[in-house]
Amino acid sequence: MSTTSLLGRSVDSESSSLDEGSKSASESSSSTSSESVHPAEETNRLSMMQTLVHLLKCNIGTGLLGLPLAMKNAGILVGPVSLLVIGVLTVHCMLILVNCANHLSQRLQKPFVNYGEAMMYSLETCPNSWLRTHSVWGRYTVSFLLIVTQLGFCSVYFMFMADNLRQIVEEAHVTSNICQPRERLVLTPILDIRFYMLTILPFLVLLVLIQNLNVLSVFSTLANITTLGSMILIFEYIMQEIPDPSNLPLMASWENFLLFFGTAVFTFEGVGMVLPLQNQMKHPQWFSFVLYVGMSLVILLFICLGSFGYMKFGSNTQASITLNLPNCWLYQSVKLMYSIGIFFTYALQFHVPAEIIIPFVTSQVSESWTLCADLSVRTAMVCVTCVSAIIIPRLELFISLASSVSSSALALIIPPLLELITFYPEDTSCATIAKDILISIVGLLGCVFGTYQALYELTQPVNYPITNSTDVHSHHYLFLF
Repeated sequence: MSTTSLLGRSVDSESSSLDEGSKSASESSSSTSSESVHPAEETNRLSMMQTLVHLLKCNIGTGLLGLPLAMKNAGILVGPVSLLVIGVLTVHCMLILVNCANHLSQRLQKPFVNYGEAMMYSLETCPNSWLRTHSVWGRYTVSFLLIVTQLGFCSVYFMFMADNLRQIVEEAHVTSNICQPRERLVLTPILDIRFYMLTILPFLVLLVLIQNLNVLSVFSTLANITTLGSMILIFEYIMQEIPDPSNLPLMASWENFLLFFGTAVFTFEGVGMVLPLQNQMKHPQWFSFVLYVGMSLVILLFICLGSFGYMKFGSNTQASITLNLPNCWLYQSVKLMYSIGIFFTYALQFHVPAEIIIPFVTSQVSESWTLCADLSVRTAMVCVTCVSAIIIPRLELFISLASSVSSSALALIIPPLLELITFYPEDTSCATIAKDILISIVGLLGCVFGTYQALYELTQPVNYPITNSTDVHSHHYLFLF
């Protein structure tokens, strides 16, 4: 039985490498040598514009709304500069991952390799015999980190969408048509937030049944349109009568900067989609150009929203910028539009763990049960993210703990190490070695700081006043992205 996943790889080869993980590196390599792209799939390839749309959407998540507070934690000068540096490092690591994957594809004469395969194949040629023998565990490690990170994002998306819907409903009777500066609201809960999560669940199940990135690009476009609309409204408000920024501190305290650093590292959440997007392009040789253009726009948006938001609200900057917006219907629509954007982004973040888990599961059943197994696993995975958001107390902090390790590893620690291992036989320069080691250290610091801030929040008492519920939850969202 042979089926092909969205990443274009053969399910037989996927299951073979999983089942024979304990075998030698040469056997592992040969088991996947039959990978090929079926001619029919060429018609479903992504154009440059579709790839750009996906890239933008998978990098613009809920963490964007918390960037003004992140700037407050760093300072009006240090914040934008540090965010720019972290953004450049992240994009560079994405490009490293792409270059390593392309190099290994050419070396092994394969159409393409994914993140986990790149790690496995590079370890197969490293000078250490123990690593060569256990190279398949590099693939398992990367796959595990991708699953934890991406499903963690999806669980928090459930909380974010449900929380925003609850705010809109509960504030409806006090929302006016006149836009004035927001006053703190004391509201009586109408429905439990879990009701809103369960309401969203069937719609997300239907969404993830779409298995083609070409089709998903339509929804990504809709998501970008709604996100753009919400950004226009936010910028329209924060650009009015900006106070003199000279009163703001250039640099915040060291303790607060640690919070900023952890936040900034996790704001760039698209590393898991880099290779899947390249592998689905009609002309993958142009992916680096698309990556530079898309990520430049993302970094510019992050810096502008964070800086101007902090300049506008100063010391009154809230955990989510939506809490600083006037309580009128015009700005309430920001929550609705952004939630719609996050709804469609769920499918993109879900795509990565689905492409790791589903091929393995479907390879264990007969061909007649393949479709049923595929749909069942997709439905079960969505339900797991929903149930996690419902039953785990302070889920956002436990996910933050996991993401502080997995996100830093995937985005900043593994790519430079992968470059060193992949190009080791080709006399890597001392400058490249020093650069890669430095980036890995920065990623390790992000891991430590992210763990610190999550543990710190877990030690704080939980206060749930009957107010706008994002005031309770949203300050955790920004730690995850």
